[in-house]
Amino acid sequence: MKRTLMGLVLVALLTATAAVATASAATPRVDRREVRQHQRVRQGVQSGRLTPREAARLRAGQARVHALEHLAKSDGVVTPAERVRIARAQNRESRHIFRLKHNPRTL
Repeated sequence: MKRTLMGLVLVALLTATAAVATASAATPRVDRREVRQHQRVRQGVQSGRLTPREAARLRAGQARVHALEHLAKSDGVVTPAERVRIARAQNRESRHIFRLKHNPRTL
Protein backbone atom coordinates (compact mmCIF):
# COMPACT_ATOMS: atom_id res chain seq x y z
CA MET A 1 0.00 0.00 0.00
CA LYS A 2 2.75 2.41 0.98
CA ARG A 3 4.78 1.61 -2.14
CA THR A 4 1.75 2.04 -4.37
CA LEU A 5 1.02 5.43 -2.83
CA MET A 6 4.66 6.52 -3.22
CA GLY A 7 4.63 5.31 -6.83
CA LEU A 8 1.51 7.32 -7.61
CA VAL A 9 2.98 10.42 -5.99
CA LEU A 10 6.19 9.98 -7.99
CA VAL A 11 4.26 9.60 -11.26
CA ALA A 12 2.20 12.69 -10.44
CA LEU A 13 5.35 14.72 -9.75
CA LEU A 14 6.99 13.57 -12.97
CA THR A 15 3.88 14.43 -14.96
CA ALA A 16 3.66 17.88 -13.39
CA THR A 17 7.35 18.49 -14.06
CA ALA A 18 6.97 17.43 -17.69
CA ALA A 19 3.99 19.75 -18.15
CA VAL A 20 5.91 22.70 -16.74
CA ALA A 21 8.94 21.86 -18.89
CA THR A 22 6.91 21.87 -22.11
CA ALA A 23 5.26 25.20 -21.28
CA SER A 24 8.29 27.38 -20.68
CA ALA A 25 8.90 30.94 -21.79
CA ALA A 26 11.83 29.98 -24.04
CA THR A 27 11.07 30.08 -27.74
CA PRO A 28 14.30 29.22 -29.57
CA ARG A 29 12.53 27.81 -32.62
CA VAL A 30 10.45 30.97 -32.98
CA ASP A 31 13.56 33.13 -32.55
CA ARG A 32 15.54 31.22 -35.19
CA ARG A 33 12.70 31.46 -37.67
CA GLU A 34 12.31 35.16 -36.97
CA VAL A 35 16.00 35.70 -37.79
CA ARG A 36 15.73 33.67 -41.02
CA GLN A 37 12.69 35.64 -42.16
CA HIS A 38 14.45 38.95 -41.47
CA GLN A 39 17.37 37.68 -43.56
CA ARG A 40 14.99 36.81 -46.40
CA VAL A 41 13.58 40.34 -46.38
CA ARG A 42 17.08 41.86 -46.24
CA GLN A 43 18.20 39.67 -49.16
CA GLY A 44 15.14 40.72 -51.16
CA VAL A 45 15.96 44.38 -50.62
CA GLN A 46 19.61 43.89 -51.56
CA SER A 47 18.75 41.97 -54.72
CA GLY A 48 16.15 44.52 -55.76
CA ARG A 49 13.31 41.97 -55.72
CA LEU A 50 11.51 43.97 -52.99
CA THR A 51 10.54 47.59 -53.31
CA PRO A 52 11.05 49.81 -50.27
CA ARG A 53 7.30 49.86 -49.66
CA GLU A 54 7.07 46.05 -49.83
CA ALA A 55 10.00 45.71 -47.45
CA ALA A 56 8.34 48.11 -45.01
CA ARG A 57 5.13 46.07 -45.09
CA LEU A 58 7.07 42.87 -44.47
CA ARG A 59 8.98 44.43 -41.58
CA ALA A 60 5.70 45.59 -40.05
CA GLY A 61 4.36 42.05 -40.32
CA GLN A 62 7.48 40.69 -38.63
CA ALA A 63 7.02 43.28 -35.88
CA ARG A 64 3.46 42.03 -35.33
CA VAL A 65 4.74 38.46 -34.94
CA HIS A 66 7.40 39.68 -32.52
CA ALA A 67 4.74 41.54 -30.51
CA LEU A 68 2.62 38.39 -30.43
CA GLU A 69 5.62 36.45 -29.11
CA HIS A 70 6.30 39.14 -26.50
CA LEU A 71 2.67 39.03 -25.38
CA ALA A 72 2.82 35.24 -25.06
CA LYS A 73 5.97 35.50 -22.94
CA SER A 74 4.57 38.25 -20.70
CA ASP A 75 3.18 35.85 -18.10
CA GLY A 76 6.37 33.77 -18.02
CA VAL A 77 4.89 30.74 -19.79
CA VAL A 78 4.32 30.16 -23.48
CA THR A 79 1.58 27.56 -23.72
CA PRO A 80 1.33 25.07 -26.59
CA ALA A 81 -1.70 26.97 -27.91
CA GLU A 82 0.29 30.21 -27.94
CA ARG A 83 3.13 28.45 -29.76
CA VAL A 84 0.68 27.28 -32.43
CA ARG A 85 -0.69 30.81 -32.80
CA ILE A 86 2.83 32.22 -33.20
CA ALA A 87 3.75 29.49 -35.72
CA ARG A 88 0.65 30.26 -37.79
CA ALA A 89 1.49 33.96 -37.77
CA GLN A 90 5.03 33.13 -38.89
CA ASN A 91 3.67 30.88 -41.65
CA ARG A 92 1.46 33.71 -42.87
CA GLU A 93 4.38 36.16 -42.89
CA SER A 94 6.57 33.61 -44.70
CA ARG A 95 3.96 33.34 -47.45
CA HIS A 96 3.84 37.15 -47.68
CA ILE A 97 7.62 37.28 -48.04
CA PHE A 98 7.56 34.68 -50.80
CA ARG A 99 4.72 36.33 -52.70
CA LEU A 100 6.26 39.79 -52.59
CA LYS A 101 9.73 38.55 -53.54
CA HIS A 102 8.31 36.68 -56.53
CA ASN A 103 5.90 39.27 -57.89
CA PRO A 104 6.75 41.23 -61.07
CA ARG A 105 7.47 44.49 -59.21
CA THR A 106 11.13 45.37 -58.72
CA LEU A 107 13.12 48.51 -58.06
